[in-house]
Amino acid sequence: MSKSFKCLSVLMIAAILVIAGCGNNNAKSNNAGSGNAASGNGTDSKAIAKIKERGKLLVGVKYDTRLFGLKDPASGNVEGFDIDISKAIAKHILGDENAIELKEVTSKTRIPMLNNGEIDMVVATMTITEERKKEVDFSDVYFQAGQSLLVKKGSPITGIEGVTKDTKILGSKGATSIKNIKEKVPGVTVLEFDNYQDAFSALKAGQGDALTTDDAILYGMAAQDPGYEVVGKPFTDEPYGIAVQKGNTAVVKAVNDTLAELKANGEYDAIYTKWIGKAPAK
Repeated sequence: MSKSFKCLSVLMIAAILVIAGCGNNNAKSNNAGSGNAASGNGTDSKAIAKIKERGKLLVGVKYDTRLFGLKDPASGNVEGFDIDISKAIAKHILGDENAIELKEVTSKTRIPMLNNGEIDMVVATMTITEERKKEVDFSDVYFQAGQSLLVKKGSPITGIEGVTKDTKILGSKGATSIKNIKEKVPGVTVLEFDNYQDAFSALKAGQGDALTTDDAILYGMAAQDPGYEVVGKPFTDEPYGIAVQKGNTAVVKAVNDTLAELKANGEYDAIYTKWIGKAPAK
């Protein structure tokens, strides 16, 4: 074999090894990319897998909010709009609306309980805000409300325009309504309570002039005691969303898919009418 042919053979073999090496590197690179994507999807769906493995959905709801989430002291049952929506989500994820465990939250405790892993989601008259989006992820809007005022019948306060810095307003700790009323009426006195029932009891005891929160919640209080009424037009826009831990997009999708199904098959309108007393605005 000639010297020149030997050199050519060596060069050809080297070239083949280089090409093979590049091919292996590309394959490894592609496999790594696929692995990362799968890992990301796996991480995203871990929350759903955990719910299915557990066999029940853990939902944070309010126990003191008539029409949305109210616990009957006699039976121990919690009922309301938010409860029916929660059951529909459980049915979508687990195939059984009763595969659910309700845990009490307040406006103050719901985000800490969610992020501590005590619950899978919050369905508790929670307004979607940019500030809250920094801490949790939200579903699509599932109920449209607006902030208003509850007063004793005959009160001189007939709307937000009647509230001054000398008015004593009652509200719930952690609710956006506290911030809103302070912005609407700078210097107004606000007394905050752990929940809405305590605030309503304080109003009836004469500790304040008006109670403020979303109109949907206030209508439930007025229904509880006909001596009180909701006055004026809503002065804020309060879109309710279902909150989940940040990054759990698979859970958000499951919730949004449920809401879409309910609206498409008419069940949402039925739930809305059942609790609010009228069909939702279209």
